Parts: sequence; structure tokens; C-alpha cells
Amino acid sequence: MSGGGRAINVLNVAEKPSVAKSVATLLSRGQGMRVREGRSRYNKIFEFDYGIRGQRCRMLVTSVTGHLMELEFEDRFRKWHSCDPADLYAAPVRKSVPQDKLDIKRTLEEEARRCQWLVLWLDCDREGENIAFEVIDTCTAANCNLTIKRARFSALIEREIHDSVQNLVEPNRWFADAVDARQEIDLRIGASFTRFQTMLLRDAFVIDSAADDRNLVLSYGPCQFPTLGFVVERFWEIQSHEPEEFWIINCSHKSEEGIATFNWTRGHLFDYTCAVIIYEMCVEEPPATVAGVRQQEKYKYPPHPLSTIELEKRASRYFRMSSEHTMKVAEELYQAGFISYPRTETDNFSARTDLHAIVQEQRGHPVWGSYAQRLLDPSSGLWRNPSNGGHDDKAHPPIHPTKFSGGERNWSQDHHRLYELVVRHFLACVSQPAVGAETTVEIDIAGEQFAASGRVIIAKNYLDVYRFESWGGSVIPTYVPGQQFIPTTLTLDSGVTRPPPLLSEADLLNCMDKAGIGTDATMHDHIKKLLDRFYATKDQNMRFSPTNLGEALVMGYDDMGYKLWKPNLRSMMEFDMRAVSEGAKTKAEVLETCLQQMKACFLDARSNKQKLMEAMAVFFERAARTARDEQHVVGEFVRLCGLCHQSNMVLKRNRDGNFMVGCLGFPQCRNVVWLPGSVSEAVVTANICNSCSPGPIYMIQFKFRRLEIPPIFSVDHLGCIGGCDDTLQQLTEICGTGSRMSAARGGGPTPLSSSAQRSNSRQQACSSCRQLGHSSTDCPSVISGTRNSRSRRADQQDGGLSVSCDTCGASCPMRTANTANNKGRKFYSCQSEGCNFFVWEDSLQNGGGRHGANGGASNSRARSNSLGGRGRGGRGGNNATNGTFVSATGDPVTGRCYVCGDPSHFANACPNRFT
Repeated sequence: MSGGGRAINVLNVAEKPSVAKSVATLLSRGQGMRVREGRSRYNKIFEFDYGIRGQRCRMLVTSVTGHLMELEFEDRFRKWHSCDPADLYAAPVRKSVPQDKLDIKRTLEEEARRCQWLVLWLDCDREGENIAFEVIDTCTAANCNLTIKRARFSALIEREIHDSVQNLVEPNRWFADAVDARQEIDLRIGASFTRFQTMLLRDAFVIDSAADDRNLVLSYGPCQFPTLGFVVERFWEIQSHEPEEFWIINCSHKSEEGIATFNWTRGHLFDYTCAVIIYEMCVEEPPATVAGVRQQEKYKYPPHPLSTIELEKRASRYFRMSSEHTMKVAEELYQAGFISYPRTETDNFSARTDLHAIVQEQRGHPVWGSYAQRLLDPSSGLWRNPSNGGHDDKAHPPIHPTKFSGGERNWSQDHHRLYELVVRHFLACVSQPAVGAETTVEIDIAGEQFAASGRVIIAKNYLDVYRFESWGGSVIPTYVPGQQFIPTTLTLDSGVTRPPPLLSEADLLNCMDKAGIGTDATMHDHIKKLLDRFYATKDQNMRFSPTNLGEALVMGYDDMGYKLWKPNLRSMMEFDMRAVSEGAKTKAEVLETCLQQMKACFLDARSNKQKLMEAMAVFFERAARTARDEQHVVGEFVRLCGLCHQSNMVLKRNRDGNFMVGCLGFPQCRNVVWLPGSVSEAVVTANICNSCSPGPIYMIQFKFRRLEIPPIFSVDHLGCIGGCDDTLQQLTEICGTGSRMSAARGGGPTPLSSSAQRSNSRQQACSSCRQLGHSSTDCPSVISGTRNSRSRRADQQDGGLSVSCDTCGASCPMRTANTANNKGRKFYSCQSEGCNFFVWEDSLQNGGGRHGANGGASNSRARSNSLGGRGRGGRGGNNATNGTFVSATGDPVTGRCYVCGDPSHFANACPNRFT
């Protein structure tokens, strides 16, 4: 990129407006810079002339505000109730510019059309590289002829910015791909588990959280949950700790030179008898003999150069600042040019870094300026090249001061503290270690060994400037080998073992760092989410405890035997994403491996969801769900909705407790298949119907109440709701869709047609007479036929018709059906246990036969033939259009009478029903 001649337009894009302003000010040196508005009022455009390697350029500097694009599911999958959460592992995703950033997008497009170069000034880490490619995609869509270059910098200071623009490089696609992989993995895993947890538990329990119950989200994050796991595991360790008493022998000796405290080399004993025996031996032979005296020089080394994690840990330990707040303050110091880029894993300086120049800038400080001057004086011998911490992210140097400040007027106390920490840490890491002389004295009392040590600091060196650390020690009297003395005190003392403390923020960051959970730029976000989601709390001592909610969730997954709260799975993912950033693996490979593994975890967790329910029940009371809540309870997936073709149909119960298969798109889509009211249990199986289409349609294992179905039907049935199942069709007509048990309790049967269906019936043809304006249940032809049969039944009943059971001979009382289709219809059934005799009263008047365990064989064969001989789990060749299921969307209700095949009437009005 060199050459003279005509000036070219260069579009420079920074990650934030403040960075764009700093870059423009530093490059233009404040000379001839013009500021104009862009489409977005917050992202201004700075214009000035500049030369890049001899090429005259008209520089246009603007910015985005973090990520320009968002990764999201396509519209069909974005609503929580639109699909089975397991579908989210393969659902289409797209990256697009959200509504609130369209003005920024328009600015980039407009400016890119009149530019020849695009220079990217995004933060030089993986996340920044990903944003850079979002900018590239937007700008090249408007101008495909752009020359694209990347500026790499670590501090917003003049020399670094000028050097960066004169040494532009290529953007790193591998870094961007690693972030794309992480975003997609986190989106799919987080959305699936979050929907699963929230819809399973939120309405089932009274959860005492800071959020409103209706808006409570029980989120799951693949980094957030292992972070919670560390907190809960330490809490469980403390709870399970059993204090155990121990005994220890303490010895001291006071002389003119001072007091020496000798520690028992055994440490302590848990056996009281043994400890007493040893103590009595020492008391009986109290003279102590000096067995040895060792003197040696000891060093306390300064810390490694400062990385992000160390900055967060030390700010938490020294100032009680949260990691989130630490990063906020550090970012502000960086944008103002006082420190280098605060997100870095690197803890060693490269040979190119001018360390002396950084120290020289601090010589004028009133507090540590004199120490900086001593460092630069060769005669002091204080300088030492910094140690290598062994980590290098190849993007940024360790955090260090980039500009002198004696304290800015607009700084808060935390700005002062953090700037001081960065400066003192840097000065310490280029200093000599502290030197001390340590003396260790070993004594013998009755064969038992004791030792005391003392330390004298010879040269403090880096400790002179690094006030946050100390090197304690005490001076002990002088002893010589063979010397004897009588101890001043010799006691047998008891103590108890204590559990470890709760995790501090520094401890938690350390756990996450060692396990590879998150990155230096995101760890503080994961900790913040634990607090925001009310999964954990932090006390005044900066120590974390899990809430009941956090503990219940971890306990539920732990009881499943699946360590979703452990760091192992996420550690492997982070390792794979690092491999993508290094070009060792492709994004597609990592996505396939991770998502396949996590989908298996999800399905396994869902199949064991009862464990999660049981764990929640330990901490929370069960909630009384309202009818409105019930509409939002997600059941087991059965099929894709045939009406809206977007949401799934799932098996669930309505407010009366009756089973139904409804669309998750409710209330926008009201498609529902009501099941027979006699169903007592229903579970979706893994079996798929081979007859119905479009598939897959998963079959349901039903269990019917024996007293509510005719005796020729089995109480167990593997059925399909797609329309091919004659057994379900017949039982729906016979039993209706309301339970007799609920009617007996006063609840009444669930009507066959909902209000939505009645409104839709005006547009649908009656399946009995094929006329508009009414449904089959209100058809005049059926009603008139029923009235005639009622009059005949009344006459015969008045005539004293007597019915006895064909099996046991007992008298069978007349009962009245209370189902929607057969309401008011009379029938006889035997009340004897184990006797299955059943007959409709109108069939007897029409000359029909009886049904019993032994009697009515011809009629039983006729019914068996009408079912096609399928029995349990059987299905015929009928397609979905012949179904008799009720649809609240107004779909056709029935095809034909299942007894005689006549499409003009239902089976309950068939004149040949039992002939």
C-alpha cells in the first residue's frame, strides 16, 4: 500500500466512538480535523489529511458500538413455545444488524461507497476481530472493490497509533471464526436449556427470587453454570464438613534476646491417648537440646507482568472491587490513554517493548517518582528484566501504564486505585526481588522434634514500591547446636478442624482460569450473571454463596448423574475454539462435535427431568397452576402443526385434566386435537407412525379407564393422532372428549367443540349433511334421528323392559351417558367386578345384540371386523383426511361412519350400529 499522486479516501472504523475520537485526534495531531454527523448521532465522522507510506490519504474515522450484528434464530424458532427446545440444536440461525444499529450500518455503507480503503481499528482480540469482519461484510456489500487492512495497537498513545497505521496487516479470519463458533454454540445450548428449565420449573414452584414470577427466566449458560458449580461445590464442602478434634503440643522459650515459639513437627494428632502419652514423656524430660541451626538467604520474587485475570483478582483482594467494576474502570482508563489494552492473557513483555521509557514517564510522580528514578540509576542495581509468566495471546502486551498522571480531576477513587495498581505493579515487575536472611532452629525434647524460624529482611527492593504485599517475619534469639534450655511453656492444646472458607471473587476467578471457563474478557460477565439471575449472592467479604435456586438447579443435574455443572464440557469447547483461532480446526468441525455432544446431554437431561423437579421440591413449594398458566406448559413433542406449519404440536392436559395435543403457537395458532375423555394416562413414545404424513408423527401410549370404555376395547393402546387410528376415532365418538369422572365431580364434560370451533363451524361444511352453518353435532338430521330413538326408548322403558347380564345373570341397571356425543343416551352395564357386559338401550329396541365377556359373539366379531382386526397399536390405510378428531382451528372433523362407512352420519346415529 504505497505510492503518491491523487489522494485516496480511507474509511477507518473503531470499536467505540471514544476510540474513534482518540485515533483521529492522535493521527491528525489536532490540525485540520473536521467533524461531521453520521446517520447515528452517537457515531460521528472525523475527517483530516494523512500520509500512509507515501500515499496521500483523506482519512474518514468513524465507529461502531461493539458488535454490529447479532446471531439469532430465524423467526419461526424465536418464540419460546414455537418448537421443541431440542430442535434448537439444528434450527437455522442468521447474523443480522438489529434495529437499533441500522443507522450505524447506513453510515458505513454510505461512506464505504466513496472510499478506496477500509482500515479496521477494532480491539485486537478475538472478539474485536469478529466485529471487524462484521464491518467488512457491511462495507463490501456496498463497495466490493475496497482494499481491506487491519491496524494492530495496544494503547491509545501517539507513538503506538502512528506506528500502527504505518504497519497495517491483514485481518485474521481464524479469530473471527472462533468467536462465530462460540456464539452459535452458546446460543443453541443456552436457549435450549433455558427454555427447558424455565418452562418446566417456573410455573411449577413458588420461587422466591428478586424477579417477578411471570418474568423469571431460569437461564442456563455453558460458562455460567460451571461457574455456579464452583460456588455450590465449595458450599457443599463446607456443609458436609464434620469438625474433628485434634491435639497439639506447643512450646516456647523466653530469653534476654526475645521469645521463640517452637512448632511440633508432627503437626497434630487426632488420637487423644497417644497425644497425652507423648506430652507426658516431654513433661518428664523437659530439657530441650538444640539439634541444629540453619541460616540461609531467601528471596521473595516480584509478580509476573499484569494480565487481565491478575488485575481482577488483585483489585478484588486489595480494594474489594468486583471483577465487573474493575473491567469497567480499566476500560475507561484505557480509552483515556492512561493504560494499555486491559483484556490480555499475556504476562510477559516482548523484547521490542521499551521498558525504560515506560519507567521514565513515572519519574515525576510525587509518591513513586523517586523509586522510578532509582530504577533507572544503574548504580543502584535495582533494575531487573521482568520474569516470563508463560502466557502470550499474541495480540496484546501485559497491562502497563501508557501515560503519566498525578491524578485527574474527573477520576473516582477507584480510577485512582486501579491506575496506582497498574503503575506499582509494572515498577515492581522490573525490580529486584526482596532479600531476607532466614534462621531455622530445631530442638529435641524427649525424642520429639520442634522447630522455630525467624526472618530478617536484608533488602526490600520491589517491596518498597509494591505496598500491597509484605514479607512478615520475626527475629528469634541466637541458638547454637548442642545448647540446652528448659522451655518456658510446654502445653498440650486442643483444636478442631475447620472447613475451607466460601469462595472469594479472586478464588472464583482462579477456579475459572484453571478450568478454562470463559476468557479473560468474559469471566467477569459470567460472575455478574450469577448475581443477576439470583443463583448466588456475594457478602460484604466478597465471598459467594449459592441461593436456594442456584443450589436446587445444580442438585437436580447432579442427581441425574450428568455433570452439566462441572467445567469439563466447557473446557473441551474452549480448547476446540482456541484450536479454531490457531487454524488447527475448522469452525464447522467444532460446531458439529460440540453441538452433537450437547444435544445428547440435553435429551438425556430432559428424559431425567423428574430429578430436577425433585431437587426443586426440596427448596420450594409447589405452585397451584391457573388455567392461564396451563396454556403455557410445554408437553412432549408429537408432530409439526399442520395448520400454521411453524410450531410443534405437543401432548399436554387442559385445565380440566383431560389430555389434548395442542399447538405451541397458541394463541396465534389454536390448532388442537382433543383426545378421548376416558384417557387416564398418555405418554409420547419413540415410535413413529408409518401411515400418516407429513411426518414424523410420534405415537402415544394410552391407558383408558376401564369403566368409561366399551368392554371390547383394551385399556392399553398405542395410538396415532394423525388420522389413521380407528380405535381412537371410535373412542372419541363413544366417550367424547370429557371425562365422566370430572362430570361426576361437578366439573362437567369438556365439550367436543370449543368456542373457537363453533365460530369456525360457520365456515366449515357439516360432515354429516355437507351443509354450511352448523357442525355435525348440531346437525338437524342427526338430532331428528336421535329424537325418534328417544321416543322409542321411552315407550319401551315404560313397557318395563328387563335386562340381565349374559355372563353372571345379575340384573343390570340402566345408566345415562354424559359424554358430548352420547349425552342423555341410555345403556345397561353389569356392576359385578370382572364382568364386562355392556349394551346401549336403543340398540336393544332396534333388535341389536348384547355385549359381554362370553355372550354376543357375533356382534363382537362384527365390531372386530369394523376395526380392521388391528387391536392395540394397529392402524389402517386411512389418511389424515378421514380423522374424527376435533380441531379448534376449524379443520374438517370427520370422514364417515366407522360402522357402515356411510359419510352421511356418525357412528352414534348409525341404524346398523349393532346389527
